[in-house]
Amino acid sequence: MSFLPEAEPRLSGNALKILEMRYLIHEGDKYEKPAQLFWRVAQTIAQAEAFYGSDDSAIQVWAETFYKHMCSMYFLPNSPTLMNAGRPLGQLSACFVLPVEDSMEGIFSAVGNAALVHKSGGGTGFDFSQLRPKNALVKSTGGVASGPVAFLKVFNAATEAVKQGGVRRGANMGILRVDHPDIREFIHCKTDNMDITNFNLSIAITDDFMTALQEKKEISLIHYGKEYEKVAAEELWQEIIQSAWGNGEPGIVFIDRMNEHNPVEHIGRIKATNPCGEQPLLDNESCNLGSINLALMVKSRDGHTEVDYDLLAEVIQTGVRFLDDVIDVNKYPLPQIREASLLTRKIGLGVMGFADMLFQLKIAYNSPEAVKVAEEIMTFIQAIAQSTSAELAKERGCFPAWKGSRFEKEGRLMRNATLTTVAPTGSISMISGCSSGIEPAFALAYVKTVLDGTQLLEVNPYFAAHAHREGFYNSSLMSALSQTGRVGDLVDVPEEAKAIFVTAQEISPEAHIAIQAAFQKHIDNAVSKTINFANNASEEEINHAYMLAYQNGCKGLTVYRDGSRDVQVYTAGTKKPTETGKEAQKSFNNPDRFTTRPRPAVTKGEIEKFSIGCGSLFVMSSRDEIGLAEVFCETGKFGGCASQSEATGRLISYCLRLGRSPEEIEVIAGNIIEQLRGIRCPACIRRPGITVTSCPDAISRALLRQFPNLQKNMHANTAAPTQFDQLPLLHSSGADEVVTAQTAGIMQSALPVSNPCPECGQELIPGSGCYTCSNCGYSKCG
Repeated sequence: MSFLPEAEPRLSGNALKILEMRYLIHEGDKYEKPAQLFWRVAQTIAQAEAFYGSDDSAIQVWAETFYKHMCSMYFLPNSPTLMNAGRPLGQLSACFVLPVEDSMEGIFSAVGNAALVHKSGGGTGFDFSQLRPKNALVKSTGGVASGPVAFLKVFNAATEAVKQGGVRRGANMGILRVDHPDIREFIHCKTDNMDITNFNLSIAITDDFMTALQEKKEISLIHYGKEYEKVAAEELWQEIIQSAWGNGEPGIVFIDRMNEHNPVEHIGRIKATNPCGEQPLLDNESCNLGSINLALMVKSRDGHTEVDYDLLAEVIQTGVRFLDDVIDVNKYPLPQIREASLLTRKIGLGVMGFADMLFQLKIAYNSPEAVKVAEEIMTFIQAIAQSTSAELAKERGCFPAWKGSRFEKEGRLMRNATLTTVAPTGSISMISGCSSGIEPAFALAYVKTVLDGTQLLEVNPYFAAHAHREGFYNSSLMSALSQTGRVGDLVDVPEEAKAIFVTAQEISPEAHIAIQAAFQKHIDNAVSKTINFANNASEEEINHAYMLAYQNGCKGLTVYRDGSRDVQVYTAGTKKPTETGKEAQKSFNNPDRFTTRPRPAVTKGEIEKFSIGCGSLFVMSSRDEIGLAEVFCETGKFGGCASQSEATGRLISYCLRLGRSPEEIEVIAGNIIEQLRGIRCPACIRRPGITVTSCPDAISRALLRQFPNLQKNMHANTAAPTQFDQLPLLHSSGADEVVTAQTAGIMQSALPVSNPCPECGQELIPGSGCYTCSNCGYSKCG
């Protein structure tokens, strides 16, 4: 097929960087161009048209249509499709659910299958409820069972060992029914945030449990019909709330509600979801996702901005056909996954840029008008998607499991068992230059640190354009905004603008859930949504949010309380360094203190291995009776900067032994970590699958593991400069019509980094059950 040189994608500098790091094919220093990537994807997906009688000219038309919609940023498929279409791997789906059977063979078969899925770029969900509880008798061996949590850790370790095709780390959802005998252990198994790091966890909440909760009754904890104990539903619910308040885990999924809307219950019940909870699937099913950029589905008429429903309809029709074609050209990682996926042909067409659309419509996210827009938009998308799938059914036939499905009973032809989903859109929303999913803006401005250390202020283009139009744009205002990320407390901002440009933590749980529920009413699958709470939020507020989600018809919910994870450092307005840390810092003012404590003859330590750009780096940390005393660094046999690593280790060891108490050692280590983390080496950055940015960055991570609570006691060194005029502005070609010299991108605040990205050190932003870096596109959830 001929290439389309006249239709080039319009991308920001940040989008280009993310594409280069994660999506573009490269050999040495030569990279595929973004236009070539989109054409590669479009051409590959359009080949499915040949399966239904299309000739070369018709295939060319669809390839061009797919290409233009992607280049225009109207629609983008999930990351595996962008990464793998037209390449040997060819695995294009993001979401998988794998069964975990109650036998050693079944468990480790699932571990192996998950590794293959992760290697191909997918994320997996598991229901561990079939596994017998801890200490239950195993008749075949006479021993006792390890229980779901023990095997959950096995799955987690296997995921850690597999880097997804060299591009994406594996992501998982672990689910356990609320009536499983080991539910308490499951609720609390991630209390240590350094444990089970490759899993999101959710409790499968049943209708019976919610009834018992409301009636203040007990429930039975059972497994295969055997009752192990009775427990008050309210007591168990409170443990879930306390744990979610503590660190955001576990989330909840209303499993009976998911099955109530399961159109193919005749072939199986839903027991689990994909990693972020928005895609309920049967055992061995997969699903491919794609999202419409609502930020671009607007038009101006008579001086007013309104939704462009004609354009939206066109994009919906193209998106449904694109995703249905993906099913046929996909290279599935396992034959049973291919069989299950083709049986139901599920797709997940969703949206991103909803917050940006509201900004343009001058509608506050936390208003009744926003709820109305959400319902209208999703009602329209669902209706057009259904009519498109019905037309495809006439052309190509219904999905094979249609016989006996809800659609057959209703007399409706349908090509796909499910059509719509709202997923996290971390990377693809950054490529598109829009807000993520249906989440509100996390902040209106932030400071980005680029490779040479230069700091650039990035301001929400819609707010900047509004400020220019209304005449209140000025440098002092932008300086203040760079410090807070939001306008609610800024005196120079008119009240109308404060109402429109609200950010995540300024929005009440009621308003968050109202938006989620409005979308969920018209979605086949589910909605991935996170409620961001301020650090001082109470457990009762978390409880209120979960109850609201149930009462308003949502299928699940994730919450995140700012600063609640103990790996976080100081978050403005929520936490302060401990007094112990302050006193330890003061003690260094005495120059007589700068002599090192003697090294003992014997120390105890541990070794951590890191993959680096030129081989391996081994970091050994050892302790004396006071605390951490030495760090040794050695590169593997394939080379590396051996002398530099040794020198770094010696300097760190010298500094650590200046400390005369655990508190002093902690302060020293904190300062060292701040100096080392995020340093970038081209060899690490360019090599696929490397999760550290340099040898110093790897050493900082090894140090951090020695101090689990360290980051509570120190400031990040990325605070914004105090004067806006000192910061150059980023430019984005995609935002030129909105405001000159401003850029798209609204994912972080300009505050100290509290949850650093492991690849670039910038802020990881919670949203849609996921954690995403707006700087490099790293996603903790795959």
